[in-house]
Amino acid sequence: MSDHSKRIQSLAREAALLPQEEVLQISARNQELVIGIPKEESLQEKRVALVPEAVALLVARGHQVLIETGAGDQAHFQDSDYSESGAHIVYDRRQVFQTGMVIKVEPPTMDEVQLMGMRQTIISALQWTVQPKGLLAALAAKKTTAIAWDFLQNDNGIFPLVRAMGEIAGNSAILIAGELLAGPHGRGSLFGGVSGVRPSEVVIIGAGTVGEFAARAAIGLGASVKVFDNSPHRLIRLQNALGQRLWTSTIQPSVLQEVLKTADVAIGAIRGSGQRAPLIVSEPMVAGMQRGSVIIDVTIDRGGCFETSRVTSHERPTFVEMDVIHYCVPNMPSRVSRTASKGLSNIMAPLLLEFAADGGVEESIRRNPFARSGVYMFNGQVTHPGLAAESALPFKDLDLLLASF
Repeated sequence: MSDHSKRIQSLAREAALLPQEEVLQISARNQELVIGIPKEESLQEKRVALVPEAVALLVARGHQVLIETGAGDQAHFQDSDYSESGAHIVYDRRQVFQTGMVIKVEPPTMDEVQLMGMRQTIISALQWTVQPKGLLAALAAKKTTAIAWDFLQNDNGIFPLVRAMGEIAGNSAILIAGELLAGPHGRGSLFGGVSGVRPSEVVIIGAGTVGEFAARAAIGLGASVKVFDNSPHRLIRLQNALGQRLWTSTIQPSVLQEVLKTADVAIGAIRGSGQRAPLIVSEPMVAGMQRGSVIIDVTIDRGGCFETSRVTSHERPTFVEMDVIHYCVPNMPSRVSRTASKGLSNIMAPLLLEFAADGGVEESIRRNPFARSGVYMFNGQVTHPGLAAESALPFKDLDLLLASF
């Protein structure tokens, strides 16, 4: 053997003894997604999960979108808008629910779960307190991976989709109140303030997202705003968010009753921690309000925080009780369904693109804390401890499940 060959062998042996980089398997990237968007059938739900612009973005990246005919009608998006964006319009509802990933606004109904296949992914709201008891068991039987968009939380602790819908509800509450206040059953008053005229007085109960944006809109129109909440921290945070001093108070019945006597508009935006919104305003308090004043109860989907509230619809949104106009329509963002759909779609579309870029839903859940925060079921196993306890289904830790895949 030549000296040259011996030197090469010696170098090879030395190299074998040196530390080597570990070679790890990486997932396949840019997985093609097949997405189904069904028409919402829940009462008063007019939104659609993805708007045509988002569909065009997904199709341009190589993904397939199947949308049920008429899914966007109530949000003022036609089938032609979607087909021109590259979506496939389908007329068989079952076909939409057989795609690898189903995107909805409202939680799936039991009938919709029956249309689904095995081991699919579904993204929708959850709203667990108003769902049938057998829903989770039905999803588990299908080995479903389920993500609740109302659970999605970013690194700053914000629930972006919930906040977007709360922003819409808060702004809408003020605009609706203005219409009703000036209407035939109202006080004939312009909402806000005009030079030389007493400004409208607005009482907001709740300093969360809805209350914040309701206050912001009312102040912008020149109204005098008073905000109540049981949490001093939320009241401080509200003032910081608005960037100005504001009349605030913890909820004290005697103080609340006094300010309601002169209020033109009262907005219920306090949700509480239980299944039902706390009952804050009693019948005598409502009876003491001015004739033609307006109540907007945003919490009506959880029972309402006014004792006189009862559920109304988008078609017949108001009633008069004790000479006070009541607006108690659940799901207020659906009133402006086109705007609300765009708000949902703006957050949903980037999430779907991340799923594809990470190599699929399972890999994205492993890598992406934002996606993981919304998971309440993985491959048929309940991964949310509260839901598992309430549904009497076994709880499985998501990290342990991911480690086995």
